[in-house]
Amino acid sequence: MSETMIKDDALEFCTLDVKGMTCASCVSRVERAINKVPGVEASTVNLATEQVKIRYQSQIISNTSLLVDAIAKAGYEASLTLPMGKSRDPQHNRLWASDGLARVILSFLLTIPLVLPMALMPMGIHFSIPAKLQMILAVPVQFILGLRFYKGAFKSLLQGEANMDLLVSLGTSAAFGLSLYLFLNGQEFDLYFESSSVVISMVLFGKWLESRAKRKTTGAIQALQKLWPESAHIIDTSNNTREIAIEHVLPNDLIQVFPGERIPVDGVIESGNSSLDESLITGESQAIPKMKGDKVIGGSMNGEGLIVIKAQSVGVESTLAKIIQWVEDAQLRKAPIQKAVDQISSVFVPGVLIIAILTAVLNFYQLHSMQEAIIRAVSVLVIACPCALGLATPAAIMAGTGVAARYGILIKDPQVLEMAHKIGLIAFDKTGTLTKGKPSLVKIIEFSTAITHSKSIGEDAIILLALALQKGSEHPLAKAVIEHAKFHNERASIAHDIKSIPGVGIEGWVNSTDWGAIKVRLQSLNASSDDPNYETMLGLCSSYLSSGRTVSILIIENDGRIAPLAALIFGDEIKEEATQVISELHSMKIKTVMLSGDNSYSAKSVGQHIGIDRVYSQVLPQDKGKWIEQLKVEFAKHGRMIAMVGDGINDAPSLAKADIGIAMSTGTDVAMQAAGITLMRGDLRLILGAIEISKKTWYKIQQNLFWAFAFNTVGIPLAATGYLSPMVAGSAMALSSFLVITNALMLNWWHPKGMSYKKIS
Repeated sequence: MSETMIKDDALEFCTLDVKGMTCASCVSRVERAINKVPGVEASTVNLATEQVKIRYQSQIISNTSLLVDAIAKAGYEASLTLPMGKSRDPQHNRLWASDGLARVILSFLLTIPLVLPMALMPMGIHFSIPAKLQMILAVPVQFILGLRFYKGAFKSLLQGEANMDLLVSLGTSAAFGLSLYLFLNGQEFDLYFESSSVVISMVLFGKWLESRAKRKTTGAIQALQKLWPESAHIIDTSNNTREIAIEHVLPNDLIQVFPGERIPVDGVIESGNSSLDESLITGESQAIPKMKGDKVIGGSMNGEGLIVIKAQSVGVESTLAKIIQWVEDAQLRKAPIQKAVDQISSVFVPGVLIIAILTAVLNFYQLHSMQEAIIRAVSVLVIACPCALGLATPAAIMAGTGVAARYGILIKDPQVLEMAHKIGLIAFDKTGTLTKGKPSLVKIIEFSTAITHSKSIGEDAIILLALALQKGSEHPLAKAVIEHAKFHNERASIAHDIKSIPGVGIEGWVNSTDWGAIKVRLQSLNASSDDPNYETMLGLCSSYLSSGRTVSILIIENDGRIAPLAALIFGDEIKEEATQVISELHSMKIKTVMLSGDNSYSAKSVGQHIGIDRVYSQVLPQDKGKWIEQLKVEFAKHGRMIAMVGDGINDAPSLAKADIGIAMSTGTDVAMQAAGITLMRGDLRLILGAIEISKKTWYKIQQNLFWAFAFNTVGIPLAATGYLSPMVAGSAMALSSFLVITNALMLNWWHPKGMSYKKIS
């Protein structure tokens, strides 16, 4: 039996807008319809955003129209989501949309006269409206403004399923039909035209509140999208400036940015000086000075200077585009708890229909009144509409991830929200995470007389050898060497046959002025422990090691003789907020660990200074993941989760293996892609903010689900026993959806404690 393997590059993703979904049952139906299409790998539907994200095999599905057709056959309208910043449905065209305010107002205007006699009765004012006029007022509400429910119910029945529209249409039709029957048989009083009209009006009002609230939950994305300028000023080959659409900008284009304009794309300043407001990315409230050679981020606001930038990342590759995509993906994806809710919802509506039928039969048997039996069954159908159930989780996720993004905390995986409150330990990388990640070369100790007993060649010659090896490297220590030797660049030799030795260092062949062609290695002091001169080198560097410095040894191999030439001492400052963050984590009963490739002296010095619980030094990059797996096993016994914080390429495996990966955006793209949370600023306090907003979002999900189930658990028995009229049931159902979304929107009031970061708006 053969098996065909599908390559990753054969998989495609698309996002579709879906109109017509009203409840959690609709979500299940759309997912089933999509997953039945041959070639679809997976799909996830979000009721709050009214979108579906689909992963499919491009070898089988060549056109997304197949997916659109599948959704249409399920009874819904679908279309390909437009690019970022584009709107398919402008606000001024929404007036008479199915969830438009105009429909709600008209529905209430027609309904108020029907309810007025009942409302004035407690005040001693008694009057009645002729039955014929009641019917005339109720007909447009029932069959024109309420037409959307009939359409949704009809499409649902065609699929052999049930949804919220079916409950509303059945309930209101029963109340209207009973009233019409009584009216045609000469009854002028005790009609129920007002019940059906009130239910439709309240449901329309509830749907309008939902759509309004949904737009608020997407506020973070909308705020980010507004940062895209529509055009850019390009400097052409003739040195003339012309304005073109931003989507036409290409890498390496020279772009002129005037004071007060937004940077159109990611790039590097070619000329000019200015200060940029990058609060959209970092949350930093202060403008950041920029000069030639500095990188700039698309969407940042230029300050007082005229600058020219060379475009680098444009379109979907830009930082801003990636942030928007991450937030959108997070809001579309489902938290694990939502899967359980979806399973409940798939049987909820059919269950309600059975309960409504039983209510009608039992009440008729007990009360001998078909009229009262029907009204109670109508109340059951109306109160049980599962709108709030379908919105409980996605509304909280959208609000939580949205407000976090405004402060530079990108929660890319909703599963994080369910795990953050279970964190028992956080493992930290050292360089670039607990330290500033910009080490400098602070001292060179020459070993020529102490060990090799040869003449001194001087610091300049030593730095030239080190520079030859490190030129072009992105390693932090290499950058420190390059920065220290920037005035020697022209004199530096070019090394060849360079190779990196994991956990040791780097080596290559260099043409030296003193020795000719020699093999040169720059390695950590720990890797020199087998050298007979190790104890001597350790003694010479011990004071630096004990103060937390990093030591590398420059070794030469000449005529078969290997000799350590010098020690390069590097210093990397600990972040100011590190001690405070570790202390606050301890107050939250969270243990801390540091995984570092540095020597034990340096690692322990940093760990003791900031209060880390455990320090693991000399950890090879490939072993970090193994340590994380061991820690996961240890803490899983107590039901606790492990988080990992890092920023480098070598942290990516451990970030992926941790229960929760937290990446610093000051590091590499690889690390950010592997992590569930990305902090868009190198401030460790954002870790506390990420944990806090994750916990708050999780609590909101729990509260919302409680209210959604509570309304139905309490409301259905009350409706079945006659304690809730259809009017009250309709109002309660609309209120439940409103409360769920309002509760989620309260997350917008959150802000990171003790931080002066500016919120994106």
